[in-house]
Amino acid sequence: MGNKEKNSSPRKIEIAKQFLFELDKHLTELKTGQVTKSIELNEIAERLFIVPNHMSDTVSEVLGKSPCEIYENKLIEISKEMLENSNKPINDIARTLDYDPSNFTKFFKSYTGLTPSQYRNQKQKTSPFNQNTSPFVSPGSV
Repeated sequence: MGNKEKNSSPRKIEIAKQFLFELDKHLTELKTGQVTKSIELNEIAERLFIVPNHMSDTVSEVLGKSPCEIYENKLIEISKEMLENSNKPINDIARTLDYDPSNFTKFFKSYTGLTPSQYRNQKQKTSPFNQNTSPFVSPGSV
C-alpha cells in the first residue's frame, strides 16, 4: 500500500485490501480461462457490499490510484507476462483477456508505447535464452 495508507482509517485500508484481493482473484481466473468476461468495477463493489463510488473514493485515497488505473496496470502486466512467456498468438491473448484484438493493440500501445508484436519481438531479442551464445560446444564443432 502507499503512504496515504497511514492517514486512512482501518476500514478504508481493509476495503482497499479487499478490492485488490477480488481484482487479483478475477485476473487470475481470466488469465487461466476459468472466466471469459472481464469483471466490472461495480461488480467488485457489490462483492464488497459497498456502493461503487465509495469503493472508488476509498481505493483512490488509500492506494493513490483509481480502481480503473489499478485494473489497467494489472492487465498490462499480465499482457506483458503472456507475451514474454508464451507463443500464443496475440489475438488469442487479447481474447483471453476479454479484448477485441484491435482494441487490445491500442490499449497495450497506449501504456507501453509499443504494439504487442513489437513488445514480444523486443523481449525475444533481449532474452538470454534466445541468443546464440551457448557456453556448450556442439560435438561436431571440436
